[in-house]
Amino acid sequence: MKRRDFSLAAAAAVVAPGLMGVRVALAQAPKPREGKDYLVLEKRAPADAPAGKIEVIEFFWYSCPHCYAFEPALEAWIKAAPKDITVKRVPVGFREDFGPQQRMYYTLEALGKADELHGKFFKAIHSERLPLSTDDAIIAWAEKQGLDKAKFTEVYRSFSVASKVRRAIQLQDAYKVEGVPALGIAGRYYTDGSLAGSMERALSVTDFLIAEVRKSK
Repeated sequence: MKRRDFSLAAAAAVVAPGLMGVRVALAQAPKPREGKDYLVLEKRAPADAPAGKIEVIEFFWYSCPHCYAFEPALEAWIKAAPKDITVKRVPVGFREDFGPQQRMYYTLEALGKADELHGKFFKAIHSERLPLSTDDAIIAWAEKQGLDKAKFTEVYRSFSVASKVRRAIQLQDAYKVEGVPALGIAGRYYTDGSLAGSMERALSVTDFLIAEVRKSK
């Protein structure tokens, strides 16, 4: 979904195929080409991977139906990823009204609840059709999930979470993200569904680029 297409009223897309199809596609597809299937960043983006690790970033927006559809394939890819891969999710902030959902993600992360509630929040928006794009709606939803309202609100409005939101916007700008879902690799490469042809193929392109990073070490 490109920036110009973003709308909180967007309809949900069909769920993406599983990881097996991604691996088969990698074996059968032509070698990814720079400028067609992926971009090389002119200036490297910041990467926070621990020593010996390769960072892969998924740029997403909770209200994006394509991001929701991509989740199953991405989750399968993460589970099968080699040990030298570290995956970071970065909620984009293309407009000011993206802020509440950005803060939602980083609050869940700070509370150690991202693994448990990240997918549930996606589902609440796209399957249950809940309007979760404002501070009050998000805080009320979090309370219904059993989180302490006062603690959640404190973290949600904290300087730490605000700093992470600013950092997310800096990263999306460094990678020149034009739509989501999108993938950034090692601060060097960028790919998305428009470049690769689909997000499933974008994962196979990511596998190729990870191999390129390993070669350069």
